[in-house]
Amino acid sequence: MRREEFPAPTVGMVLTHFMTVKDFDRSRAFYADILGGQVVLERDPCIIKLANSWVILNVGGGPTEDKPEVTLSPPTDLDNVSSFMNIRVADIKAKYEEWRSKGAEFLTPPIDRGGEIRCYMRDPDGYLIEVGEATGILEMFEDET
Repeated sequence: MRREEFPAPTVGMVLTHFMTVKDFDRSRAFYADILGGQVVLERDPCIIKLANSWVILNVGGGPTEDKPEVTLSPPTDLDNVSSFMNIRVADIKAKYEEWRSKGAEFLTPPIDRGGEIRCYMRDPDGYLIEVGEATGILEMFEDET
């Protein structure tokens, strides 16, 4: 692994998304094999470079000194979500077909909502992931050419 592949900036900051998982191997396979991420660190924690960001996968656990009273665990109620990952793609129909053919489970096919085309899928632990393509929303931005 090269230093620049690890999410530890020498200046500024980098945003990563931490997810508590039940099974390292299953989750790593989803983010690497299905979504096309690059595994930077195999486990404890597992770090995957995904497009222009990183996903950190680790098992749950009880409180620690720096987070007293906080317990990390994967989702238990899949119908109540307080946050989700949002992946923007250039061609949602192509990504939907590619990822579905590799085993991704989508809630619905892509739906055109005017400003965007989007659909949702779940990772192996039940985390909700929005996949979207900006369409009509782009009209509100001026063309700088």
